[in-house]
Amino acid sequence: MGASTVGGGAAEVAVESAEPPRPEHDPFYRPPRGLSRRAPGAVLRSRAVELALLGVLPQRIAAWQLLYRSTDLHGRPEAAVTTVLLPWGADPARSRPVVSYQCAIDAVASNCLPSYAFRRGSRALGALPQLELLLVAHALTRGWAISVPDHIGTAGHFGTPREPGYRALDGLRATLAFLGHPVDTPVALSGYSGGGLATVWAAEMAAAYAPELNILAAAAGSPVGDLESTFFRLNDARFGFGGLATLCLAGLRRAYPPLHASLAERLDPASLELLDRAERSTTIPLVLRASRARLQDLEGGALAALRTLPQVRAVLTDIQPGDNPPDFPVLTVQGVHDLVIPVGNVDRLVDRYRAAGTPVRYIRDLLGDHVGLGLLAAPLVENWLAARFAGKPLDRTTTDTVFSVAASRQAATGYLRLGALLLRALTVRPIGGPAEPESPRRRDGTVRGSLRDASADR
Repeated sequence: MGASTVGGGAAEVAVESAEPPRPEHDPFYRPPRGLSRRAPGAVLRSRAVELALLGVLPQRIAAWQLLYRSTDLHGRPEAAVTTVLLPWGADPARSRPVVSYQCAIDAVASNCLPSYAFRRGSRALGALPQLELLLVAHALTRGWAISVPDHIGTAGHFGTPREPGYRALDGLRATLAFLGHPVDTPVALSGYSGGGLATVWAAEMAAAYAPELNILAAAAGSPVGDLESTFFRLNDARFGFGGLATLCLAGLRRAYPPLHASLAERLDPASLELLDRAERSTTIPLVLRASRARLQDLEGGALAALRTLPQVRAVLTDIQPGDNPPDFPVLTVQGVHDLVIPVGNVDRLVDRYRAAGTPVRYIRDLLGDHVGLGLLAAPLVENWLAARFAGKPLDRTTTDTVFSVAASRQAATGYLRLGALLLRALTVRPIGGPAEPESPRRRDGTVRGSLRDASADR
C-alpha cells in the first residue's frame, strides 16, 4: 500500500510490505544521510500501515509510521519511529488534540516495539503493546490523534533515563508536522507501568527539550518512581517477577558499556545466559519462564556487592526520575498492594513533584493488581485528559485512597464503551471518532484526501 504525506514536506515516502520484516531488517528504520543536520522531530520518512489486533485481526484505523530525528541518552542524534493513529474516515485537515501514548514495552527485542507489534502480520506473541492497542483505539473514539513512539529506541534501551522522553517529545513534533497541525496544538502524555515511566521522562524533559509544545497534562499510571528499588525487589524470587528485572538489566547494559563490562565479569553463567535470552524474548514468555529466577553474582549473592561498585552506582543514580518536575498537571494512579511497583516509591515521586509546585492528582487503589489496574483505570485516565483538553479547571490535586477506581458510575460507562469498542474490533468495523464537518480546502485550493482513502484496505 502506498503512503501519502498528510501534512506535506520533504520526507521520504515508503511503501508497506505485505509481511512486515522485523525492524533490524526493515530499511524504513535506517536513518538517511545527514541526520545530524536535521532538527529534533524532523520527519525523515513516512509510510501508511495496516494495524491488526494481535497481528492477526485487521483493524479499520487510519495509521502511519514516521521515522524522525531524535536524541539518545548521550545527546547524540538518532532516528526513532512513532506510529500515528487517527479515527477511521477522519478529516486530516482538521486540527485536533494529540496524545502521546507510551506503551509498556518492557522488553529489549525489536518485535516488541509498537511500530512492529501493532502491524498486521507481525510475529510478536507475548509483546505487551499488542495488548494495549485496544486502549489506544479507545482514545481514538474521542476524535484525538495518537502518537505511539518506540520509546526504548531501536537499540532496545529498556529502563534508560531521559531518552524515552526525547523520543516521545520528538514523536509529538513529528506528528504535528506530518498532520500539518500548528505547534500550539493541545497535546498530552499518557502511559502505564513501563509506559508510565516513559511518560514521566517525557514530562520531566519537556520544559528544557521541547518548550514549544503545548503540553496540557500527563497521566502516568504506576510510573515506577524508583527504578533501583523496583529492580532489586523484582529480582527477589519471592515476588515472582524475576523476568522483569532481567529484561530491565538487559536493556540497561546495552545503554551503559561500563555496566555491561561489570556484569560480564561478575555475574554467574546462568544469569548471563538469562540476560542473553531476554534480548531475544517477548515480555510475557520470559516473565512466565523466569518468574522465580534471580540474577546473582559469582558468589551466589543477589547482586548486593555489584550494587556498590562505582560504575554501577553511577548508573543506578542516573536512572532515577524526579529531578525535573513538570510544570503542567499530572494524574497518577497506583495500586496500594501492587507486587510489581511498590506504592511507597510512587508516593515519594508524587511528594517530590508537589514540593516543586507540580499539581498532582494522585489516586491510590486498594483492590487492583498491577496488570488489572491498567485496564480498570483507563476510563478515569481518558476522562481526566478530556477535561484538560476541554479547558476545565482541575477539580482536585489531592491524594485519595479508594477501594477501586472501578466503583463509580463514570467507570461503568467507560467499561461499556470499551466493550462496544472490543466488539467493533472483533468484527472489523471502522473505529472512528465523533462526526466531523466536511474537509476545508487547502490554501492552494485543493481538498485534502480523506484518511479513509489514504489507509484503504489492501
